[in-house]
Amino acid sequence: MSRAHETVVDCQFGPRAKAYVESAVHSAGEDLDALEILAAKAEPRRALDLGTGGGHVAYRLARHAKRVTATDLSAEMLSAVAAKARADGLTNIETEQSRAEHLSLPDGSFDFIVCRYSAHHWRGFRAGLREARRVATPRSIAVFIDAYSPADPLFDTHLQAIELLRDTSHVRNYTTAEWTAALGDAGFTVRGLRTWQLRMDFPVWIARMRTPDEQTRAIRALQTAASAEVRQHFAIEPDGSFMLDIMMIETVAG
Repeated sequence: MSRAHETVVDCQFGPRAKAYVESAVHSAGEDLDALEILAAKAEPRRALDLGTGGGHVAYRLARHAKRVTATDLSAEMLSAVAAKARADGLTNIETEQSRAEHLSLPDGSFDFIVCRYSAHHWRGFRAGLREARRVATPRSIAVFIDAYSPADPLFDTHLQAIELLRDTSHVRNYTTAEWTAALGDAGFTVRGLRTWQLRMDFPVWIARMRTPDEQTRAIRALQTAASAEVRQHFAIEPDGSFMLDIMMIETVAG
């Protein structure tokens, strides 16, 4: 039976909501610390966590924003985020079930926007960025954090292949050049870009998505057969653990 992409995403992440709320990879990092510094300086009136996932951006923003809206496609994910917020006494977080490409939010309603590890699941990458600009107030800060694809086609093909095998809702990890071009077209001005690598512990990476055994074996087969250049770039380890390229782009809404 065929399913719409949004249904595939919901089925992939809804049942794994608790795992993402508790994920060590998603709940910590220098990027979250950097975000909090920006939020503390900006003191937003209304902040948006676009594609909240486990809610880790929303929890950080809630310490500095008057009000935080966390959006996601998955109702189960939002329920887990709301429960965590209540448990932590974060009363200024509200949730909104909405697709990134069609946000059910008013124009110009947010003066601080963050999107972290979400855009590679969007069916309409550029449409999602246009929606982010639509709901942003002029001259507001918008920060986008995601895994990115190296520009070299050899590395790009390997990355997209293992990502899709691990998670069938994966669409694409974009290059930094694709990101900056799309953000510019959407009406954002890039004022900062930093990149780093993050180690993916293979057993944990696979377990978080409950990747079927046959797909896990296919990923390992690709890693084993990978060229020396691919193995070096991703620092593939004997157990399949590897380094993933991550970027953080700070922008201002035009």
